[in-house]
Amino acid sequence: HGCPAVALLTAMDRPLGRACGHSLEVEEALEGLQGRGPDDLMEVTYALGSEMLLLVGAATGTGDARRRLEASVSSGRALETFGRLIEAQGGNRAVTEDPAILPQAGAVEVFRASRSGVIATVEPRRIGRGILELGGGRTTIEDEIDPSVGFVITVKPGDAVRAGDPIASVFARDEAGAAGGLAALAEAIAIAEEGTLSPLITHRITSGGVERTASQG
Repeated sequence: HGCPAVALLTAMDRPLGRACGHSLEVEEALEGLQGRGPDDLMEVTYALGSEMLLLVGAATGTGDARRRLEASVSSGRALETFGRLIEAQGGNRAVTEDPAILPQAGAVEVFRASRSGVIATVEPRRIGRGILELGGGRTTIEDEIDPSVGFVITVKPGDAVRAGDPIASVFARDEAGAAGGLAALAEAIAIAEEGTLSPLITHRITSGGVERTASQG
């Protein structure tokens, strides 16, 4: 009802960034606030942040908005502000300096490429179900979430790999959970003779209509 809004359609055929799971994603977000996040995560973050600045009139254009965001990150102001937000909600802002404060998994296992070739798919639904199986999500409201579990996946569709290359890690409560996580990754990550990376941001939607973009990530 009169509130300006913009939507960006982004790729959902693979996970964004590398981390999948509560603590792991928080740690990756902290890296992003220091300018060290994965390229695709940083690109989507800057794109969304730029739209927010433009909507409230805090930037004169897309380039100006991007520069303001990058300056906030490089100066440390973004991380400092996040620390204040954590503290205001009763959390421990020291996590911004020491992510090891976050809940840590009891078992970590490396997942290796089963063959040489090219990453064809990293299926996000199977990754999501895998996190549920590890205990990182709920199937009923009474379920307790384990924030320490999840996956870190270091490959994207189109990446060339050799048999035995480390391409992901499982973070689990115990060795049994880690074994299940490895099985989930084996189902989610397909290696073939070829694969391609689809565009990261495909469309921008406003009250004026839909426009195509061409951001690759």
